Amino acid sequence: MEQLIEKAMYATRWLMAPIYLGLSLALLALGIKFFQEVFHIMPVIFSMKEVDLILVILSLIDITLVGGLIVMVMFSGYENFVSRLDIEGDGEKLGWLGKLDSNSLKNKVAASIVAISSIHLLKVFMDTENIPNDKIMWYLLIHMTFVLSAFAMGYLDKITKGAGNKDNF
Repeated sequence: MEQLIEKAMYATRWLMAPIYLGLSLALLALGIKFFQEVFHIMPVIFSMKEVDLILVILSLIDITLVGGLIVMVMFSGYENFVSRLDIEGDGEKLGWLGKLDSNSLKNKVAASIVAISSIHLLKVFMDTENIPNDKIMWYLLIHMTFVLSAFAMGYLDKITKGAGNKDNF
């Protein structure tokens, strides 16, 4: 009975596969939004103010960072929790694929969130005349929360790995 339960529980990891596949649809939606933004600015690019162009470019960078985050979570999550990806040929395989464990993934996600938040905060600072000061304060406070959380997670991971190495000696 115990083995049957354990095998059934282990097989439920495949319930995550459609979720990771769904992330690829989210990536597709993000790509559509990216190019929609590019096509939107093309006709007016010569009449745009420099600040407005920079804001659009920062939005494109923001979308790109979110896309990278989706790819990282999709592939490494699938490999860590569902099954190894069997990619034909070594030339196509991403260098980090199979090397991110759940702790590394967590830290990379936290760093990506900080980077995305930084881009968003930069966009806010570029448009300060149109944003109330109290909102700017909240954006800054939320960003600092992300930074401190990412730092704390990285520090705890370092302490944990350090403690693990001491136990081995």
